[in-house]
Amino acid sequence: MAEAHQAVAFQFTITPEGIDLQLSYQALNQIYQSGVRSWKKRCSRLRNRVIKGVYPASPSSWLFVVIAILATMYMRSDPSMGLIAMIQQHLPLSLHVSLSTQGQTMLSALVFSTLLWLSLILALRFCLKLLLSYHQWMFEQHGRVSNTTKVWVTLLRLLSSRKPLLYSYQTSLPHLPVPPIKDTVSGYLKSARPLLTDPEFKRMTELAHQFESNLGNRLQRYLKLKALWATNYVSDWWEEYIYLRGRSPIMVNSNYYGMDFMYVTPTSVQAARAGNTITALMLYRRKVNREELKPSRVPGTVIPLCAAQCERMFNTTRTPGVETDVLQHWQDSEFVAVYHKGRFFRLWVYRAGRLLSPREIEYQIQRILDDPSPPQPGEEKLGALTAGDRVPWFQMREQHFSSGINKRSLDSIERAAFFVTLDDEEQGMRGEDPAGNLDRYAKSLLHGKCYDRWFDKSFSIVIYKNGKSGLNAEHSWADAPTVAHLWEYTLATDAFQLGYTEDGHCKGDVDRSLPSPQRLAWDIPSEVQAQVCSSLAVAQALADDVDCHVFPFREFGKGRIKKLRVSPDAFIQIGLQLAYFRDRGGFCLTYEASMTRLFREGRTETVRSCSNETSAFVKALENGETEDQCKRLFRLASEGHQNLYRMAMTGAGIDRHLFCLYVVSKYLGVESPFLKEVLSEPWRLSTSQTPVQQMELFDLKNHPDFISLGGGFGPVADDGYGVSYIIMGEDMINFHVSSKYSCSETDSHRFGAQISKALQDIMTVLSAEPKTSSSSSKGTAQPQSKKLL
Repeated sequence: MAEAHQAVAFQFTITPEGIDLQLSYQALNQIYQSGVRSWKKRCSRLRNRVIKGVYPASPSSWLFVVIAILATMYMRSDPSMGLIAMIQQHLPLSLHVSLSTQGQTMLSALVFSTLLWLSLILALRFCLKLLLSYHQWMFEQHGRVSNTTKVWVTLLRLLSSRKPLLYSYQTSLPHLPVPPIKDTVSGYLKSARPLLTDPEFKRMTELAHQFESNLGNRLQRYLKLKALWATNYVSDWWEEYIYLRGRSPIMVNSNYYGMDFMYVTPTSVQAARAGNTITALMLYRRKVNREELKPSRVPGTVIPLCAAQCERMFNTTRTPGVETDVLQHWQDSEFVAVYHKGRFFRLWVYRAGRLLSPREIEYQIQRILDDPSPPQPGEEKLGALTAGDRVPWFQMREQHFSSGINKRSLDSIERAAFFVTLDDEEQGMRGEDPAGNLDRYAKSLLHGKCYDRWFDKSFSIVIYKNGKSGLNAEHSWADAPTVAHLWEYTLATDAFQLGYTEDGHCKGDVDRSLPSPQRLAWDIPSEVQAQVCSSLAVAQALADDVDCHVFPFREFGKGRIKKLRVSPDAFIQIGLQLAYFRDRGGFCLTYEASMTRLFREGRTETVRSCSNETSAFVKALENGETEDQCKRLFRLASEGHQNLYRMAMTGAGIDRHLFCLYVVSKYLGVESPFLKEVLSEPWRLSTSQTPVQQMELFDLKNHPDFISLGGGFGPVADDGYGVSYIIMGEDMINFHVSSKYSCSETDSHRFGAQISKALQDIMTVLSAEPKTSSSSSKGTAQPQSKKLL
């Protein structure tokens, strides 16, 4: 094989005349270029560490402090109040001998200046942390900003005036606070009231009060101790117990998907779309490594969000275990893993330290597409091991993939930057049944054929035969907004920055001497092949049971909702409650994902959208109450929902606190009937909004067709719904609904129709309200954070 010869830097043979040394200058040059690239990365990381370490100051400020101290000393003044002289007295004896008195004074002044500079940095960082711990701004109504908040904004802008790197704010972000147990218990009881009958609520209230007055305080003390010691008292347990300890398939149950543009496919050439997509992703990885990405912020503000989830975006794989999986993150690799028609390839995207051009990557992808070789025995459906139960996959991995050729090939997949599937199907909004095709598109991205994705990778890219694309992401390492940010950049870079030629190919030149992509070799014994069939059967049954429905809601969007001075997110969430009530004849425990990235290493918190106020509005509307009464109740429900969202974002949510108390109780070996019952309640309606974070990358005025479809996930409960939505522009909301065919009480298409009708019915009620109504401007103005919501 050509690549095998190129991998050898030199060869030698012993002859009667001596040693014949044969050098491969091409291989040596690649080794040299790789070394140069590695050292450049090390220097860049060292530079970034220095810049991050002194933020919000700058490295050059050290020189300013030194000059200022020396200048004051030159003026016969001692700014150190005797500290410089004290430092001079404690200099090593060798320096007293080798340096003159003036030299010792200069050195002491430099030491004092450096210590003063570091002290100022710590003081500035402490001030920034105090400022970022202030969250009252979120609870103030738009246009009614307090003087305290105005001063806070001014100070925050002053300390954030320097251009930060991606991770500059990390050490300044506050730690997630542990809420008072009394507040958490009362918040839970309030959220449970609309879901329980009077006897059930009375019983739950008694359990809650017993827990609060006895075991709860003991567990709370342990939790506060952890909060003092750990960076975040929730995130590590959340990652381990919610994600990594799950023994059931992660396909459908945990992984989620993201879709391509809705109306546009930039090119119909599969290899070209793969070339630009891979290039865009590698450019994003370069930005992450160099920390050139701007820190994510609360939209419309200067308030930073935690960027810790970006650290494990690339070169990360979830590996199976007996009781718990492990997330493994490797140093940057220069290749990606590619799957096509049952074959696995390793595709190098760097050569001699240079990222291949999009046209060169297209050329390499086309080589894979044109490769006629058949799959090796057991290779075609090997990916099904990652789609089935975790324990059998762990057993097969330990017995048959821990050494030899199988280990080398598995390492090529797991250490790859990411995974690419060249799908032989066509997907997207096309043909005579565009709505039905969107549903099939969603199912394809969520589970595919159950063996043509590597579900353990941090994310897998899917490129379809007609040029459509999408991704499937593993959930444990990061939440959807982080992956959405990556995908937004990829789509925008692909379509607007890299672009295509008139005939649909990537731009740039091709070096046709590139070595061919490397086929991965396997030795799959019959025992593994049997387990592959077993895992595939489990995964196929799960995939066949998923009912996905994707539809764009075009009747109105956030533009019309905002004109009514209502939060778009609250409007949609109340609409979902109305739709569920009509669909199932009652209310259910509802999960809406909120983020806690205002805090260091924060992830998510739950907003319990089914509240007393929301259920009161739904009942009033369904019982035919007067229009004015329905409007009043809707306003109360909207404001109540916004307040729940704000509390969740600022660390005052209830579900993560209850979860951690439950974990502590398990560690202590004590049982809590209250916690056990709370944690066993099913989320029959699980919802999430996909945020649009980089709208500046998409010129919707000049390119209105470049609208993202967003993404979705599988149902959390067997008898429930999963609903994801993305608010695109001013006039469209895209919904992704999932449920299970095996449940006779759920139907994704029926629920989608109920959602559309519920939103229109609420708009009809609210639209009759006079625009100058004094009552609407009193308690329903948007908070400062509504741009986020």
